[in-house]
Order: sequence, then structure tokens, then C-alpha cells
Amino acid sequence: MRISVSSKIIKILLLVITVASIMAVGYGSLAAENGTDQALSGLDKTVKATGLGSTNNSLPVLIGKLVGIVLQFVGVAFLLLMIYGGITWMVARGNEGEVTKAKDIIQAAIIGLVIVTAAYAITAYVGSVLTTTK
Repeated sequence: MRISVSSKIIKILLLVITVASIMAVGYGSLAAENGTDQALSGLDKTVKATGLGSTNNSLPVLIGKLVGIVLQFVGVAFLLLMIYGGITWMVARGNEGEVTKAKDIIQAAIIGLVIVTAAYAITAYVGSVLTTTK
């Protein structure tokens, strides 16, 4: 028995996942504005600790929020690429060209996530060093 997954079903599935992910990002941003320290991201906590972000409209706070939102979208993009690569691999049905394409997509997504995570770690480290030297 051969199971056939149409391109239309895959597109609908990816659309639903994308919409749900964007809604989750929006919910996270709303929770961060709740005012509790538990809802603050690491960048917001660093800005709060330096005393530079006494108002919500200061430049460091806005930059911290922007970086946080960008990182959330990078996470969503990673998830979507992994799902797309996995579905492509499953639908390949042994076609070596399609399997190679799927492996390349998954590998590129993982490399991109590692680069973004390293960039965030460096930024967080530099921010913590600047915070402690003050």
C-alpha cells in the first residue's frame, strides 16, 4: 500500500504551524509586558539591571525587545525548516535526489540555529560583563 501525501496538504499543514507559531510569539511578547520578572527575557533583565532602561521607551529596552522578537522568529523558522525537511524526506519514497535535498535542508537549519545561538550567547556574555563592571 502506497501512501501519497499531496503538496496541498503539506502547504496547509505548514500554514497552520506558521500561524500557530506567530500567535505563540505574540503571546510571549504580551506576557513579557506583564511586568513580572518571570516574564522578562534575558535581555530585558540585563537592561533592567544596568539601570539604563528605566522607561519602556528607552533605546536599550527597544533594542532588547527587537532582538528578542528576531530570536523568536528564528526559532519559528528553524522549526518550520525542520518540519519541511522531515516531510520532504518522508515523501521522497527512496528518491536519492529528494532525500539529499531533505538532508541539506535539515543540515542548513541546524547550522543556522547553532550560529544564531552562538551569537546570542556572545551577546548575553558581553552584556553580563558590562553589567558587572558597572
